[in-house]
Amino acid sequence: MAGRILVFLLITAAMLGGCSRSPVADNSADATVPVVNPKVSRRDIKEPKIDTENFEIGAYAGYMSVEDFGTNLVYGAKLAYHVSDILFVEGTYGQTDTGQTSFEILSGGAPLLSDSQRRMKYYDASLGLNILPGEVFLGSKRAFNSALYLTGGVGNTQFAGDNFFTLVLGAGFRLLATDFISLNFGVRDHLFDTDLLGKSKTTHNIEFNLGLNLFF
Repeated sequence: MAGRILVFLLITAAMLGGCSRSPVADNSADATVPVVNPKVSRRDIKEPKIDTENFEIGAYAGYMSVEDFGTNLVYGAKLAYHVSDILFVEGTYGQTDTGQTSFEILSGGAPLLSDSQRRMKYYDASLGLNILPGEVFLGSKRAFNSALYLTGGVGNTQFAGDNFFTLVLGAGFRLLATDFISLNFGVRDHLFDTDLLGKSKTTHNIEFNLGLNLFF
């Protein structure tokens, strides 16, 4: 009887010893395997080198719809100064040759204006505001700085042998193609009062243009 009790105690002791050693063995095995792999693949990033010049000069061309005188080619030039990343001022000069009015075409009579009087010239000064600066992506490896902007200003329009005080409102999109070249798409409305056709009214003369500008 005593022998059986001794054997039972030895077996129990052996089982308890095995249970106490198994967690230690598991913990030591887990300690050799890192939970997080610290090796992260890095990609090369090329930072844009944008010039810090604040002046911008350029030329543009497009189409201008002169109220009552049709839509014709317009071209001009502008000079801008960027006060900050958000605010800029610009001066613009442009011209377009207008066509005949519907009255002239239907009546078949003498033209209302001479060829020289049909040429519209304008110059103005505007304040601009960049409202949505961002980036345009072409593919997965190229990105270009861009901005949507609003402009508003006043100027003078020479047309039909007279000068008209003009309010100019516009909007546009600027894309920085390189560190000193920008592409601009703009829409502007030239508003002035005239009684050329016998009735005084405010005319809306809308212009769409595409321009190429240089920073210096």
